[in-house]
Amino acid sequence: MNENEELILSKIKENPFISQQELSEIVGISKSSIANIISELIKKEYVMGKAYVLNETNPIICIGGANVDRKYYAKYEITNETSNPVISSSSVGGVARNIAENLGRLGEEVVLISASGQDSAWEEIYNLSSPFMNLEHVTQFENSSTGSYTAVLDKNGDLSLALADMDVYENITPELMIKKSNLLKRAKCIVVDLNCPSETIDYICSFTSKYSIPLVIIPVSSPKMTRLPKTLSAVTWLIVNKDETETFMNMKINDRKDWENSVKKWLELGVKNVIVTNGSKGVMSGVENGEIQHFPAIETPMVADVTGAGDSFCSGVIYSWLQKKDIDYIIKSGLVNAHKTIMSKYTVRQELSQKQFMIDMEEFIK
Repeated sequence: MNENEELILSKIKENPFISQQELSEIVGISKSSIANIISELIKKEYVMGKAYVLNETNPIICIGGANVDRKYYAKYEITNETSNPVISSSSVGGVARNIAENLGRLGEEVVLISASGQDSAWEEIYNLSSPFMNLEHVTQFENSSTGSYTAVLDKNGDLSLALADMDVYENITPELMIKKSNLLKRAKCIVVDLNCPSETIDYICSFTSKYSIPLVIIPVSSPKMTRLPKTLSAVTWLIVNKDETETFMNMKINDRKDWENSVKKWLELGVKNVIVTNGSKGVMSGVENGEIQHFPAIETPMVADVTGAGDSFCSGVIYSWLQKKDIDYIIKSGLVNAHKTIMSKYTVRQELSQKQFMIDMEEFIK
């Protein structure tokens, strides 16, 4: 038993109803880390019950992908049908997991619901993710491989080719969600990505409507837009890019008017708040009262890696929305977090914290 486990166990014995927040402040680690340690103590039978805190918390629940990202950086111009010299790296990723880590680093209590294999790839994800989120609700499947995403980036750091092995996420079924219903009912907010099957997305929409839980949907790619329900009245926030919008709406976005019309169409489908991102051209947002606004992207002259920028944008938006900030601040939060992530070689920037985020926001909001 390590020092943190001993301290937590002693505090629980002193007060079986001590909260995770109190333990977090005493030990000096995140609430998600506290939850993971308590889970391990329960498994080892040092702690005989969960009554003291696990039932009182209202975490952000992220549902969807958690995979290993392999990146290959081309040294020169990429030439097809031949060998290209690259520098390679490996890290952990997945849309839901990336958002969970961003939010965990920002001090939020986060639970990840996902599916994985029983392999070394999952061990890598667990070891690097557990300080920022509760992984107790990730289900492992013996005959499946943990999800993987392989990206080939050109010499400028832009994505040239991506390969995704995501079959394991077909195991995130409505039946699995039903087993997690007591947890889901406690959610402050549910964030789901479209790695989940369409019937699971439908179930989550019905569930969040029934229990009045805010729902954020994050698409993963254009091909997975078919998993989005046709009626979107359950959706509090939809954060979608230009290509995904064109695919779902069967339209082309050629100019600003088309872009604004795409936002209107999303709102007409029942989405309460929508953001349509468009790379270096910035984002267009629409809210319940019908107001549509354009926000320019922050110029980023030093691009290290664009992987994870979209997930960091979503995280900034969700974080500031939960802080009840106004729409301008909410959108700029996403843009600032994405800008800082693009300048980092990491999918989730390692320096991110609540304090650092405030400093970053002060830099761009005068």
